Amino acid sequence: MLRSETATSPERRAAALAGLRAYQQAPRARPCRPAPTRYRKGGARLRDYGVRGDGQRAVIFVPSLINPPMILDLTPDVSLLRWIAAQGLHPYLFDWGTPGPDEREMDLTTHVEQLLLPLIAKLDEPPVLVGYCLGGTIALAAACTVPLAGLALIAAPWAFEGFSSPARAEMAELWASAQPACAAMGLVPMEVLQSGFWRLDPARTIAKYEAYAAMPPGSRAADLFVAMEDWANAGAPLTYAAGAQLFEQFVGENLTGSGAWRVGGRIVDPRALPCPAIDFVSLSDRIVPAASAANLPDRRDLGAGHVGMIVGRGGRTQLWEPLAHWISALPRSR
Repeated sequence: MLRSETATSPERRAAALAGLRAYQQAPRARPCRPAPTRYRKGGARLRDYGVRGDGQRAVIFVPSLINPPMILDLTPDVSLLRWIAAQGLHPYLFDWGTPGPDEREMDLTTHVEQLLLPLIAKLDEPPVLVGYCLGGTIALAAACTVPLAGLALIAAPWAFEGFSSPARAEMAELWASAQPACAAMGLVPMEVLQSGFWRLDPARTIAKYEAYAAMPPGSRAADLFVAMEDWANAGAPLTYAAGAQLFEQFVGENLTGSGAWRVGGRIVDPRALPCPAIDFVSLSDRIVPAASAANLPDRRDLGAGHVGMIVGRGGRTQLWEPLAHWISALPRSR
């Protein structure tokens, strides 16, 4: 990919390699300590980020199964979870954990049914679910299955036909080459998924390392780049069944967007959500295109990118504050 993207510019190739070397050698700050586990089910945990005691609105953040959940709590001063807690809400983080040997047959459907729904049921009252990326797809399924106080989607894919034909073809090719080894392992390693992200926008992958090479070492921008890249290059594997369903049924067959996905015996239909819902959609998202959104009636279009809306400079005004205001305005059941 580097050779292809810099074929006409040895200078750019040298800069990208210098940026990669600097990233590999950069000192790492101590990461945020994850909040304590309140409840667990199998390998999944519900981490409690509340800071002011009981009586506050419970909000469960459901991240994607791809990459670690800590993008929502990246650094002490870039943490959506801790900021939400400071607004008088009671956030929980749904941490998918690492699949155990007895969980390797779980597809995305059973991740909802056997992990997410039982942990939602642990809370005293229906929470608000906030789903990010594939976590939003999963949260939408939960919202059609159990009572919730509200549902917020953030950069969540639903109509996979909204991905471009070349992107879907790239993902099909990736899965065809990786599937035999993944089937033998019973897992889909993060390296397979990360290479798929690189294919979606190879020019940007190279350009970001070129840009990092020019950043002053130890600057806030450089430190944030390292934290984000460490997150993007880490993560537990998916179960083989989840990976197969994602690539073959979601991406390949548009199972969700065609109205054919059943969870808990019910069709998952965004048009029939029984709770208040909002959809935050990035118009500049290179990973989850805006055309793949569920298009809920309350849709907020953002200029921040897929990760930028969570950790970027414009994220607080474009996403964090509108999200907190929307949640705080929801009626309470008691």
